Amino acid sequence: MNNGDYFVRGKADLHLHSTVSDGTDTPEELLNKVRKAGIAFFSVTDHDAVKAGDAILPLLGERDPVFIRGAEFSCRDGDGKYHILGYRFDPESDAVKNLVTRARTIRMNKVASRLELLKKEFGFDFPGDELTRLTSLDNPGKPHIANLMVKYGYAGTKEIAIRDYINRLRVRTEYIGPAEAIDAIVAGGGIPVLAHPFYGSGDELILGEDMILRLSRLCGYGLRGLEACYSGFPGKLRNEAISLADRFGLFVTAGSDYHGSNKTVELGDTGLAPDGKNPDGLARFLEAAVGGR
Repeated sequence: MNNGDYFVRGKADLHLHSTVSDGTDTPEELLNKVRKAGIAFFSVTDHDAVKAGDAILPLLGERDPVFIRGAEFSCRDGDGKYHILGYRFDPESDAVKNLVTRARTIRMNKVASRLELLKKEFGFDFPGDELTRLTSLDNPGKPHIANLMVKYGYAGTKEIAIRDYINRLRVRTEYIGPAEAIDAIVAGGGIPVLAHPFYGSGDELILGEDMILRLSRLCGYGLRGLEACYSGFPGKLRNEAISLADRFGLFVTAGSDYHGSNKTVELGDTGLAPDGKNPDGLARFLEAAVGGR
């Protein structure tokens, strides 16, 4: 198989989460699962964090899948919420380090606010040692708080904890804007990509002219790719996203958004046929990400 065929035929999953954020597999466990799944290209895109790459890179051998550094940054501005994926950046660049530090500070402030409101609104309290463990995690979030609620009998399941309690809290917090995240990724030599583009806040579905306006604005900030192939997209949405990527001259990426047991999504489920050809935009992305162009 020549290099061109490799990028066209190689199976990719470029949206995975580890225990560095809200996944349940360690980076090492995730690598072993990727190997067993026959995936040729993969990226661990933990929320607001880059540490998984430091654990994975020393473990890779010549015959292993190709690893592309990644991260997923939660963003918001006056027009809505966005998840911006960054790929192939230099984690030691000042721009990326500053973005990760700022994102973690915002995340930890949000955790503190949620815990305070859970106590105030519902009377939920947790032992000090549990709170210490929670805040010592790299990137704690809703699933970690929900698991604590289940452990101490405040909710029957993690899903109920999030739906009926955590999501009902009005948490005022600072946000990273999409332009800020895109600027930092580009400054670090990376490729910024809009994750699961049709999904907005909560159950919001962004379609038609609203999607075109959103992409026009993000492309003005320097967006270079669209996660058109995604586990949550039916074929019609996937094809529409690929068409939008072509229209705006964007790369295409493919991701499952695998979180281990924290989500009912299988590793490698990107909506693409396992033995099918990658869309042209995905083949071009892989060549650019692996070739360093």
